[in-house]
Amino acid sequence: MYVTSTFNTTRVTFTDTNGNVVLWSTAGSCGFKGSKRSTPFAATTIVEEGLRKAKAAGLTSIEVFLKGPGTGKDAALRVLKTSGLDINLLADITPIPHNGCRSKKPRRV
Repeated sequence: MYVTSTFNTTRVTFTDTNGNVVLWSTAGSCGFKGSKRSTPFAATTIVEEGLRKAKAAGLTSIEVFLKGPGTGKDAALRVLKTSGLDINLLADITPIPHNGCRSKKPRRV
């Protein structure tokens, strides 16, 4: 299970062991529009719907990868704890810049 949380929306993707997408859920597919897509409530709804689909597909244990700076990561974790599924792995794979972008050249006057 991959939870991608940006400043604008939250996405949940379930994949098999090879990385092929099995099912997914997004803020737009759950009926959220505009700025409501980036709220923690929207993230909980998205994860709940994704887990409901996953349980219907027969999933019993998952590995969770969280990515992004959004507020949906914390909300997704709270829902996962109460989901009843067996969580084998919980990892944060948010990319962290180790030197940042190259700075602008100094201005000559």
